[in-house]
Amino acid sequence: MLRAKRVETQTSMMYLMLLATTPTAAWAGAADVHWFVRFGLPGILAMLCLLGLLENWQSRQRTMSLRRARLIVNKTSRVSGLVGIMCSAWAVINWLGSPPENHASFAMILTMGSLATAYCLSSIRFAAILNLVIGVVPISALMLSSANPAEMAAATSLMLATAILIRFIMQGHAMLVDLLQLQKQTRDLANTDPLTGLANRRALDARIADLVKPRQDAQPFKLAVLDLDGFKPVNDQFGHAFGDKLLSSVADRLRECLGDDGLAVRQGGDEFAVLLPPGSPLISAAIADRILISLVRPHIIEGIPINVSASIGVAQWPSDGATADDLFNFADRALYQAKAETRATAAIGEQRGNLAVQAG
Repeated sequence: MLRAKRVETQTSMMYLMLLATTPTAAWAGAADVHWFVRFGLPGILAMLCLLGLLENWQSRQRTMSLRRARLIVNKTSRVSGLVGIMCSAWAVINWLGSPPENHASFAMILTMGSLATAYCLSSIRFAAILNLVIGVVPISALMLSSANPAEMAAATSLMLATAILIRFIMQGHAMLVDLLQLQKQTRDLANTDPLTGLANRRALDARIADLVKPRQDAQPFKLAVLDLDGFKPVNDQFGHAFGDKLLSSVADRLRECLGDDGLAVRQGGDEFAVLLPPGSPLISAAIADRILISLVRPHIIEGIPINVSASIGVAQWPSDGATADDLFNFADRALYQAKAETRATAAIGEQRGNLAVQAG
C-alpha cells in the first residue's frame, strides 16, 4: 500500500514530463520516416499521458486498500512498459532514418525520458528497471555500433548512469523494507505488554473503538475482564520475579484457551481482558467458565505448584453498552459482583469449618 501511494503521488509528475516532451519530439523527428512514427507515436503518447493524469486524479480521491494497491502496482508496470516500448521504437526508427549529426538529439530525448520515468517509478523496482532496459539498451547499442568515438563515449556514460540509477532503486527498495519493518516493530512495542507478550490496554481500546463505529454490517462482540484471585499473597511470599513468571504462565493459558478466536490482553498488574471479535465461534460459549477451567491446573513456577483463579465480568456489545466506556463499566460491575460472591462463598466455608471444629 505504501508503494502504491508513492506511485500515485509520483506518476502525475511523470505524465506531465512525458506530455511536455511530445510536441518537441514530433517537431524534431526525422523527415524521411513514416508520418505515423514521427507524429502518430508522440500523439498516442500524449493521449496516454492525459488519460493517465485523469485516472491518477480520480484514483487519489478513493480510499487505498490492499486490493487497490495491487491493481495500481500491476497496472503501472504494464502501462509504463508499453510507453517505454513506444518511446524506444520512436527513437530507434528516427535514429536510423536521420543523418549522423542528428543522432544525439534522439538519444538525449529517449535517455532523459527513461531516466526520469525510472526515477518516478522507483518504488516499483520491476517497472523502473524494465523502463531503463527498454529505453537505454537499444539506443546504447546503436551508439556503440556507430564507430563514432563521441557516440561510443556517450553510450558508455549512459550505461554507467543507468547502472548507478538501478543501484539507487535497489537501495531505495531496501530502505523502504527497513522502514516498514521499523514501523511494525514500533507499532508492536506500542501495543504489546513487554512482560507477557499479550496485547496491552492501548491495543484493546483501539480495537474496541473500531468495532463500535457505526456500520451497516455491525455484529455483536464480547468483552471479558478478569482479575486474578490469590495473586497478591503469592507475590508477597515469593517475590516480584516469581510473580512475573506466574503472570506469564497465566498469559500462556489465555492464549491456549482462545487460540485464534479471541484477543488476550494484559491491562496491568494482575488484570487481564479477553475480546471476542464479531464472528468468533466463542461468542456463543460461556467464556467465563472456559477461562476459569483453563486456570484450574496448577502453574508450575520454579518447580513449585501454584493455584490461582480469577473473578471475571463479561459484557456484550451492544446489549450491555453501546460505547466502549459503557461496555467496560458493565464488565467491571460484573467483575466486582463475581469477586464479592467469591469472598462471600469463602467466608461461608470458613464459618462452616469453624462450626465443625467447635462441634468436634
